[in-house]
Amino acid sequence: MKNTNGLFENNIDCYFIISQENRFYFSGMKTSFGGVILTQNQRYYITDFRYQYAASETLPDWELKFVKNSEFYSTIKDILQELKVKTVAFEDKYLTYSQYLELSNILTGFELVPGSDKIEACRMIKTQEEIEFISKAQQITEKALAATLERLKPKMSERDVCAEIIYNMYLNGADGLSFEPIVAMGVNTSKPHHSYTDYRLEKDDLITVDIGCKYKGYCSDMTRTFTLGEPDKKLEEIYNIVKKAQEYALSSIKAGMTGHEADSFAREYITANGYGNQFGHGLGHSVGLYIHENPRLGIGSNTVLKENMVVTIEPGIYVHCLGGVRIEDMVVIKNDGVVNLTHFTKNLKI
Repeated sequence: MKNTNGLFENNIDCYFIISQENRFYFSGMKTSFGGVILTQNQRYYITDFRYQYAASETLPDWELKFVKNSEFYSTIKDILQELKVKTVAFEDKYLTYSQYLELSNILTGFELVPGSDKIEACRMIKTQEEIEFISKAQQITEKALAATLERLKPKMSERDVCAEIIYNMYLNGADGLSFEPIVAMGVNTSKPHHSYTDYRLEKDDLITVDIGCKYKGYCSDMTRTFTLGEPDKKLEEIYNIVKKAQEYALSSIKAGMTGHEADSFAREYITANGYGNQFGHGLGHSVGLYIHENPRLGIGSNTVLKENMVVTIEPGIYVHCLGGVRIEDMVVIKNDGVVNLTHFTKNLKI
């Protein structure tokens, strides 16, 4: 089981967890239906008959309950009564209002308290195993992009490139996508989260590719901007500014600073070069079972970075009707700096 430090502070007796990612985080068991109950000494996994054999193999030290969907909440109540707990923490950032009403109506007699912040705090610090899974996902991502670039040529569409990347990710061992790939060409690179189209590549176009896959449930994330030919001189200048801003951030960020302070390294450099208004998003975000986790690296982010957090460093400049540049690496925060998990080339011309 993963880190549970701090979960049972403030008189919390028990956690009731239903989100798929948090169930997987604490148990290592992936199911489409189920719930987890955690106390300081006991662990319950509740799911249905489809997972009987898998759960018995995966969770030999857990209490297992196999129920019909209609029996789910009554089973939860029975377990909580058996445990004689009083305070039950739930995922307040995951449940809808109607789900919360259903939960509170069924779990009468228990004090329900928000638990999402404490769960998020546990997940911020990655174990060595989690870092290895994220690193493996990143290796698969880089292999997929390298294989795609071998086939890249003028007149390929954004859609074509997206399909090649996805194919190569699965071919190299991915068990899912972190998110739908972002593939932008030409003027479309000015849109930070462009959705791929049938636009076809011209030789001198900039291409921005923002991609990631999952391995053992954990995400990778990487962005590269490049060209097959000779880029517009203004865009080449912008590329060099973004690259230097990222290099400065990568060499400066370490544990103990806030997300705001980390963001400022790249932002101040980009602003000093006249493009502050064209860097409209934060410097980065944490990565784990979700592609966007806390902490965030951006203006106003007061979360203190700690050793073994995994975050992205992704400055960008986007100029309307011209184009844009983003370069993104994924790093592990350390007390004396960062360990970069991303090794793909940052050459503008390929």
